[in-house]
Amino acid sequence: MTTETVPVSVVIPTLGRAEPLARCLESLAACDPMADEIVIADQSGGDDVAGVVEHFASVGARLEPCDGQGVSNSRNVGLRAAANEIVLIVDDDCTVEPDWVGVAWRLMQDDPEQIVTGRVLPVGDPRSVPSTTDDPMPHDYTGVLRGGMLFGGNMALNRALVLAEGGFDERFSPEEAAEDNDFCYRWLKAGRRLVYEPALTIHHHDWRTPDELRQLYLRYTRGEGFFYAKHLRRGDLRMLRFIARDLYWGLRALAAAVVKGREDWTDFRRAIPRGLPVGFWRGWRAYGRRARGSRL
Repeated sequence: MTTETVPVSVVIPTLGRAEPLARCLESLAACDPMADEIVIADQSGGDDVAGVVEHFASVGARLEPCDGQGVSNSRNVGLRAAANEIVLIVDDDCTVEPDWVGVAWRLMQDDPEQIVTGRVLPVGDPRSVPSTTDDPMPHDYTGVLRGGMLFGGNMALNRALVLAEGGFDERFSPEEAAEDNDFCYRWLKAGRRLVYEPALTIHHHDWRTPDELRQLYLRYTRGEGFFYAKHLRRGDLRMLRFIARDLYWGLRALAAAVVKGREDWTDFRRAIPRGLPVGFWRGWRAYGRRARGSRL
């Protein structure tokens, strides 16, 4: 095992998923170079996760308990706890390429104020693995005002700048999973740089049942509605175009399902007609109660 490290912190949000977390940590331990530290932001408070983290203490893993709920909370806790300014974030149900830490470190040396995201490849049945991308070409999304380009389970960033932008909005509950889209949009709207680099590669593992995927896609689409309501409340009329686009996608997906007989768990767009209006209503109410001067 290599002993060379670079001064970056890895943050892994988790909610008691000890087995996939161990697999993720094994892949990080195999990186060359390795990260200086690995912060596991855990919301479960259970002994299983603590035992896994202790097993990987020799490669810099340490536990950071989270009192709140949701991935936004976990990411923010991990960012605040990180010892290094360059932070890499990966989800607990992913594994990383052996060069993942080194690639992220090199890219962030080119521009320490950017966010870099990258490829997310499926492991198992691709139909059962959400939030993947295999685009072979790099992209610079700076100045493109929309969400969806940031893959929250695979990113490298400057912790001070992200926290200065307010971090991830913790009002996105576990039932509204679009906090990374919201942060992406806010980051780009602030004039910050966001790039996609395919060399920064992770693997997202297949583990959800069809019913769990249906529920996940409802959370995704409720989250999108929540996101649109948040920014529309603040007078951002771009959201109307995004809402119309999503509803069109949802109707097309329903029509395709009728014609081709596709299972609903294979296409997240099938959840749009049910999820987006509910999320929008929740977001409209939530952000109507906030003071107008709120940063987030």
